[in-house]
Amino acid sequence: MENKENLIHPVPVVRAHSVPKWFVMRDLKRSNAKWPAYKMLGELNIKVFTPMKWKLFTGQQGKPVRKKVPFMQDLLFVYAKREVIDPIVERVSTFQYRYLRGGCRVPMTVRDDDMERFIKAVEATENPCYYTPEEITPDMIGAKVRIIGGPLNAYEGCLQKIRGSRVKRLFVELPTFLTVAVEVQPEYIQLLK
Repeated sequence: MENKENLIHPVPVVRAHSVPKWFVMRDLKRSNAKWPAYKMLGELNIKVFTPMKWKLFTGQQGKPVRKKVPFMQDLLFVYAKREVIDPIVERVSTFQYRYLRGGCRVPMTVRDDDMERFIKAVEATENPCYYTPEEITPDMIGAKVRIIGGPLNAYEGCLQKIRGSRVKRLFVELPTFLTVAVEVQPEYIQLLK
C-alpha cells in the first residue's frame, strides 16, 4: 500500500512548454481497493474522469446497497501537466500511463474538445450506458440526429436502436476508447438526412 503522505507533495519535474492534457491512464489496483487512483487523484486536487456505473452490493444485514463503481476498472482520464503526473507514476507502481502502440512510449491523450463533450454527455444523464468500440454493432445504430435544446444542445450523432423501448438514447463517442448512450427527450431530437 502506498504512503499517502509521499503523494501529497510530489517532486516537480521541469519540462519546457508543458501544457495540461487529458492523459489516458490505467489503475492496476484490485476492484475492491480502498484507495483507487481516481480517489487518490481527487484528494490531490487533480482533475480526473472515470466512467462510472451503478452496481448492487450486499451491505450489512444482507440488504442490497447501490454504489457507483468504475465501468472499466483500469481506465481513467487525467487532466494535468505531465510534470504533475510523472512523480505520481514513479511512486505508485499500480498507476501507469497508457501508451500508443509502436514502441515509442508516447502516452495516449484525448483532445480537450472530445473529452469535455463526452463528460458533459455523461453528466447529463442519470444512467449512462457505456460500450467499448467492439461492442457496438451496425444493428445498434439508428437514425442520425441533432439535438436542439436541453443539456445536450447542438450534439449530433446516431440514436441507439432498442426494440420496444420508448426511451431514446444518443450515442456520444470518445474516439477509440468508449461510446456512451445517453437518454434524450424526444422533443429535442431533429432527424438529419
